[in-house]
Amino acid sequence: MGVEIIFSGNPYQNKTNVHFRLWEILKEDWIAHGCDWTKPGFRAVAVHRFGVWRKTIKSKLLQIPFNIIYGILYRKIRNSYGIELFYTTNLGRRVVIQHQGGIVIHAQASIGDDSRIRQGVTLGMRYPEEPMDAPKLGRNVDVGSGAAILGNVIIGDNARIGANAVVLQDVPSGATAVGVPAKIISH
Repeated sequence: MGVEIIFSGNPYQNKTNVHFRLWEILKEDWIAHGCDWTKPGFRAVAVHRFGVWRKTIKSKLLQIPFNIIYGILYRKIRNSYGIELFYTTNLGRRVVIQHQGGIVIHAQASIGDDSRIRQGVTLGMRYPEEPMDAPKLGRNVDVGSGAAILGNVIIGDNARIGANAVVLQDVPSGATAVGVPAKIISH
């Protein structure tokens, strides 16, 4: 289909002061979530950012207490809010998780900057034989509630995925996909 997506990667790499960088990124996320630190989506993203940041600590011994804290916080977010967002997910900047409940994001998935995820969304594998195949969302992608994007699927920049859609193939930039299985209705 020719959809090209460039991901920002680890937002902490190639920076001299990663501690300051963490707070800068968290501030962006806080603003994107309406300056409300009590929103479950913001909390899930903050724990994800903390999980990525702790891996920048060079000393494995110093990393241990942060690993324990991350493990506790990850489980708290998953069990309390129903948002499963592991630190290995490539999460862009200012990603907004609008609501809580039933959100499962594959550990190898990528979500571009300024994207929005709603309740009941699954970004996961399609076949058990291909456990590392995960969706890649471009920038400014809007995923409706209950949508499932499965397998090694690329969603282009500015695309919209309708509520309850089941996406099994690539969606070009600027397109809208709806239905089961999802079909492109506008481009």
